[in-house]
Amino acid sequence: MAEEELHGIRIHLDRILAEQDMTLTELSARVGITVVNLSVLKNGRAKAIRFSTLSRICDVLGCQPGDLITHDPTGAAP
Repeated sequence: MAEEELHGIRIHLDRILAEQDMTLTELSARVGITVVNLSVLKNGRAKAIRFSTLSRICDVLGCQPGDLITHDPTGAAP
């Protein structure tokens, strides 16, 4: 297996931000997480996310975790 482990988790932060006309920088300020860390999450490169972080993101965006994260069992690239 490649250095980056394949998985079927998809992050939809870019879509939700676009729907709410919010920038990653604005989300960063409102959630209290660096833009770099949010970018890693948004681009699907995060290896984990704390529930407290996920909860803050959902609070700010007014969404549910399932709106942000889905699972594609085939593991195919988005």
